[in-house]
Amino acid sequence: MPNRYNWMSDTTPEAFAKLVELQRAIPPGERMLKSLRLSGMMMRFSEAGIRRQYPNATDREIFLRAAARRLGRETMIAAYGWDPAEHEA
Repeated sequence: MPNRYNWMSDTTPEAFAKLVELQRAIPPGERMLKSLRLSGMMMRFSEAGIRRQYPNATDREIFLRAAARRLGRETMIAAYGWDPAEHEA
């Protein structure tokens, strides 16, 4: 079933409607908690990828490289005094 959610294209309209209904029934606080947990999980995945790419990196370097993926060069320099361009592999 084609819809704006291409990743759900194999889902029937009834099943998709049920999914939306269930998600809307989640209380706002619980929805926020789920969102924060998912965000944390994605950050840990990102850091794990950086650890594989830079096995000798310190925890600080892992943090900075992960932050640079999200914040961009100018923000990294302003916020952390760390230029990602100077630390490329």
